[in-house]
Amino acid sequence: MSVTMAMRASAQRTGRISVRALSTSTQEVSVERHTGNDLGILTLSLNRPHAKNALSRSLVHSMRGALSSIRSDSTVRALVLRSSVPRVFCAGADLKERALMTPSEVEQFLYDMKLMFRELEALPQPTIAALDGAALGGGLELSLCCDLRVAGQSALLGLPETSLAIIPGAGGTQRLARLVGPSRTKALVFTARKFGAAEALRMGVVTDMAEGAAEDAAYERAMEWAREILPNGPVAVRMAKRAIDHAGSVDLATGLDIEQLCYAQVIPTQDRLEGLHAFKEKRKPNYTGH
Repeated sequence: MSVTMAMRASAQRTGRISVRALSTSTQEVSVERHTGNDLGILTLSLNRPHAKNALSRSLVHSMRGALSSIRSDSTVRALVLRSSVPRVFCAGADLKERALMTPSEVEQFLYDMKLMFRELEALPQPTIAALDGAALGGGLELSLCCDLRVAGQSALLGLPETSLAIIPGAGGTQRLARLVGPSRTKALVFTARKFGAAEALRMGVVTDMAEGAAEDAAYERAMEWAREILPNGPVAVRMAKRAIDHAGSVDLATGLDIEQLCYAQVIPTQDRLEGLHAFKEKRKPNYTGH
């Protein structure tokens, strides 16, 4: 059974239907919109099986195109980033392709990859990385650009670049340090150590660990997180993300000012009034994102 057929079978078992709304010409990246009770959730899948989803020029280009469309889509309330390739999320940079690049081409590729990572990180919608399998080097760095990370039992994480006489070059030294602290980041980078889901959860590298041995356990758990986000006010969630994203880069006084500015964005919304009415009437609110 193909991965796509398996995903559709899983959707039927869970009462969830996914409809492909956008796919790139290379088919290395696909976007699926969910319907029914999961309306508002979008799944972005990496699909480069022959290279274990290694980050190539074409994959980076395809990702940037998909992210550009997602960014301006107000109907998307949560994004799940996953792999369509069994037992691997992303094996990092495509070193075979890079070996054929000139120094200037390597520099341009790294620039484009960092832009793609930043574009993922800067999406206004909440993002969740589903780590079913290996997420090494650039693969882990890619997941660090998401708001939440869920690791499956088969997850293998690490920044092994120093074993290749290079360093993490797509934000790993910065994003991981902000997540788990400089000392722990140094220990992981200096030793090039690889670690599993339980240790990743203990260190705070991932947000959650999926139970069960299913190949897509992390994806299913990530979908559960997305479903918890869905009922909440979309504008409020986006503004909360914007405020929280500034928390680690500014002093407290500036952070509180940013929080107030973000709060001001939700005051004139119809959703805020809907929330008040629903609370008064003791019913579930129906938020529209306006």
